[in-house]
Amino acid sequence: MGYSDISAYGGEVHTPNLNALGKDGIKMKTFYNNARCCPTRASLLTGQYPHKVGMGHMVTLANAEYEPGSYQGFLDPQYPTIAEALRKAGYGTYMSGKWHVGERKEHWPTKRGFDHYFGLISGASSFYEITPQEKGKRQYALDDQPYSIPDKNFYATDAFTDHALEFLSEHRTKKAGAPYFLYLAYTAPHFPLHAPEKEIQKYEEIYSRGWDEIRKQRFSKMGEIGLLDDRYALSPKTAGLVDWKGDDAKGNWVRKMATYAAMIDRMDQNIGRLINDLKANGEYENTMIVFLSDNGACAETVNVKLLHDPSKKIGERGSYSTVGEAWANASNTPFRLYKHHMHEGGINTPCIIHWPAGIKSTKGFLENMGHVIDLMPTALELAGASTKGLAGRSLTYLWNGKKTPERTYCWEHEGNKAIRKGKWKLVKEQKDTYWELYDLQADPVEMNDLSGIEIQKVKELMREYLIWEKEMGVKEFKGKPYGMSQ
Repeated sequence: MGYSDISAYGGEVHTPNLNALGKDGIKMKTFYNNARCCPTRASLLTGQYPHKVGMGHMVTLANAEYEPGSYQGFLDPQYPTIAEALRKAGYGTYMSGKWHVGERKEHWPTKRGFDHYFGLISGASSFYEITPQEKGKRQYALDDQPYSIPDKNFYATDAFTDHALEFLSEHRTKKAGAPYFLYLAYTAPHFPLHAPEKEIQKYEEIYSRGWDEIRKQRFSKMGEIGLLDDRYALSPKTAGLVDWKGDDAKGNWVRKMATYAAMIDRMDQNIGRLINDLKANGEYENTMIVFLSDNGACAETVNVKLLHDPSKKIGERGSYSTVGEAWANASNTPFRLYKHHMHEGGINTPCIIHWPAGIKSTKGFLENMGHVIDLMPTALELAGASTKGLAGRSLTYLWNGKKTPERTYCWEHEGNKAIRKGKWKLVKEQKDTYWELYDLQADPVEMNDLSGIEIQKVKELMREYLIWEKEMGVKEFKGKPYGMSQ
């Protein structure tokens, strides 16, 4: 999901429940993921960089050979998950949704600290079913057993919430008074684009304006709500993207983005179900809710011929479509590039933190910086558990009045690399031989490359990055980036 998709961050998608959480909590202006689903989930679950725990790239299939180490394709058991650590601290631990950090049964959620699990063990899949083409490559599970989708009324976003609420209800009965941790990992709005028709129709007129107009409108609104200031510019459209007026297939393009928006809308409705459940059980005030995306907007174009039934409309069961690069460019307003990449469009996510009992509303967007590796130490500190040995650092300084620490974060995925230290960011594309340097305090959209001027800063950051790269076991990427030209 892109940086500006939800309305709390400037988008036109109807997300009243996320808006309410943001209004009464913290909205982060700069919060980082790891540019792709598997690496981000690995960091969220372990408080470590993804390479450290075996997820430098993507998962390996259950029957595939693998080389132990940084790219083995499942979470290394020697590093505890947030669920394992919180279970030791007396918490009930539950997960519903996408796992995608271990395909073998010995690496499933219930083997990694979760008391109960329902969801998609694998990556992207139809929201309605496991199609014949997906069988053997996609797997749902309930606890530690394979799960078969029961009927034609199944819709993944709803089902993930259904089971999450069941887990919480059971917890209140069997472990009354004990605290709990819930990881609710929606797949929306990941392709394939699937949503109920009534939700899609809400957005078709809006997106008939086209990606150029939507991008301009979002940029304007982001300024009005205080997310962007004069330091921010609207980055140039990615080379090769056509203007809306020159596009010959507006009908399909409108339908694609309308379906994408409908997926986010339906997700927000389900978040509302969770909020109502917490309120009904007197838990809302003292429950911390954190919302974020696992990567920036997706510009992938995959071969869908084997999965798409041409008789089906986009969004229907049997269809299979992606949103496309031009709409992804609008989703990431005002930033450059997308999922996979280490520019801000790939790694900067909306992040909302809501906890009425502990956090007072900030009435705006925080300038402070955070990263998904910081979520586990934050949770453990609040639970009174040890944070020793974690790469991340607790974010409690955001609301407890302590001094803001200067942080350094590093990334690598498919040869795309970056390091951010304070206001400085050094970033390199896999296809390039050179590094770019940006002062993100003055230039948060990465428009003015200073690598030819601040030569000493480039050398300093590169030395620090190479030390990190060696420690993590980063290897040279020799493959073809997934989805970008298939």
